[in-house]
Amino acid sequence: MPMLTVGKLARRFGLSRSTLLYYDSIGLLTPSLHQPGEYRFYSEDDTSRLEQICMYRKAGIPLKNIVRILDGPESELGIILRQRFEELGREIALLGEQQEVIAGLLQNPELAMQARGMSRKLWVSLLRSSGFSDDDMKKWHIRFERMAPLKHETFLKHLGISTKEREEIRSWAEAE
Repeated sequence: MPMLTVGKLARRFGLSRSTLLYYDSIGLLTPSLHQPGEYRFYSEDDTSRLEQICMYRKAGIPLKNIVRILDGPESELGIILRQRFEELGREIALLGEQQEVIAGLLQNPELAMQARGMSRKLWVSLLRSSGFSDDDMKKWHIRFERMAPLKHETFLKHLGISTKEREEIRSWAEAE
């Protein structure tokens, strides 16, 4: 593959020329060949590195962390990806809460259920179609409550189950 200029590489990845110049200025993507006052030329290895950078950017990873992934020890990748995954979970939960607030302001409980994505009715029908009986579902809730009580509570809230009923379901674990 021939060496690419900054403009050609930028077009190939749908980026601006200034983005690649910025990546060069922070040491994220340095062209293989660059003489002062002359064109920057990018090799196949540079192109592969940019492909990785674009993939990590698509995952929402900040540039400073991409540098750590690409130039640091191999263990950085797993650490940073797990951090981003957890961050996304928090963002998703926050967005869901915002949807519920908006549904409440609109005084539209149907919209609130739609925002949750999974309703109690859908969850129960999925379990039933998987062969769960009422007793199986109760045992499932008991195991979930014992293994991860806070996550169980969050899950029940997500299904739109009332506080009183959530307390009853969670108390099953104490009764056995």
